[in-house]
Amino acid sequence: MTALHRLDDRLLADVNDIARHTGWLHGVVLGYATYGVVLFAALLVAGLLLTRRGSDRSLAAASWACLATLIAVGLNQPLVSAFGEARPYTSHPQLLVLASRSSDLSFPSDHAVMAGAVAGGLWLVSRRLGLVAAVAAVVMAFSRVYIAAHYPWDVVAGLALGVLVALAGWALLRAPLTTLTGSLRRRPGLRQAFPAPLPGPARSAEVSRGAGPA
Repeated sequence: MTALHRLDDRLLADVNDIARHTGWLHGVVLGYATYGVVLFAALLVAGLLLTRRGSDRSLAAASWACLATLIAVGLNQPLVSAFGEARPYTSHPQLLVLASRSSDLSFPSDHAVMAGAVAGGLWLVSRRLGLVAAVAAVVMAFSRVYIAAHYPWDVVAGLALGVLVALAGWALLRAPLTTLTGSLRRRPGLRQAFPAPLPGPARSAEVSRGAGPA
């Protein structure tokens, strides 16, 4: 057994020990580990709403955050199959297992990949929203280990992969995605949902008209 395996097993045991002594947290953590994906979906929607009247670049970044999440989870599937790592409770029968036992493979964690991609994608949209997503992602990663569904390195690798896909993809595709967004949002149907920002002078005039007399 390598030093990395020993460290991973020790961290798993430490987190599982925490789970044994925090029975009052089991329901909350299990619920978040299982259904927390809804929160990440809501954060992606918040990113779109935040940028719907913004620049083409900001709206493109919010749209990319959604797309990057799907791409990252899709790319993770062949990796999971290639590594073929079994769930921790298959080789550590002494673990307190809160997760529903599954025959699915473990490395990297799909939940962590999803969370990392959302956090990385939303960081491009808004630092504040990205920070919220990053905290939610770390909590998601911890919760998956807490319920004994994954080893610590499963979630660390998952977070890293998700962030990498989101940031590297944006670096490569930012220009064409921004151009495409500008073209799409000017089409009938999308124009109302994602109105293009007014030019500077027009925006100033509209603000002046809206202000009215004091």
